[in-house]
Amino acid sequence: MSKSLGNFFTVHDLLDQGYPGEVIRFVFLSTHYRKPMDWTAEKAREAEATLRKWWRQTRWVDEGDIYQPVVDALSDDLNTPKAITELHQLAHVADARTLKTTARVLGLLTDEMGQWAEDAEVAPEVAGWIEQLLGDRIAARTARNWARADEIRDLLVDAGVEVRDGQEPAWILRPDFDPAKLEALK
Repeated sequence: MSKSLGNFFTVHDLLDQGYPGEVIRFVFLSTHYRKPMDWTAEKAREAEATLRKWWRQTRWVDEGDIYQPVVDALSDDLNTPKAITELHQLAHVADARTLKTTARVLGLLTDEMGQWAEDAEVAPEVAGWIEQLLGDRIAARTARNWARADEIRDLLVDAGVEVRDGQEPAWILRPDFDPAKLEALK
C-alpha cells in the first residue's frame, strides 16, 4: 500500500465507511500476516455473509470446547487463514457450540456482533419468501429455463437481495433492501 498510489487506508477509514469491526477483522485474518493484504469490497461482503451465517448458527447456543485444529493452525506461524478454514469446517458439520467458542478465540462471533447482525435480520416470513424464490430459480436453472432464472434473480436484486450462486446458493440483504418491493412480488 502506498499513500501516493491512493491505495492506503486505515481501519478507522473502513469503520467510517460502515464496515463492522468484526468484518474487517475477518478479512484481515483471512490473509497470512507474511503476505500482502488485498482489501476489496467483495471480500468484505463475503466475510459479512459468512459471519452472519455463523452468527445464526451459534447465537442461541452455549459455548463448548476449543477446536484443537484451530489452535494447531495458530501455533504454526500464526496461520490464521488455516484457522478460518477450520472454522468453516466446524460450521459445515454444524458443531455450533465449538464454532462459537473457537471463533471467539479469534475475536469473532462476539456478543457485540449481534447488534449489527440483527439489524439486517428479516422476519421469518420474508426469509421464507426469499428462500422460495431462490428454490424457484434453482428449479428454472435445472430445467435450463435461463430467462426465468434471470428474471427471478433480477427481481430479488431490485428488492435489495444479493443472490450468490455456487454449490450452496445463498442470499444476503444489501443496505438498500426494501421489503415492500419483495412483498410486491407475491
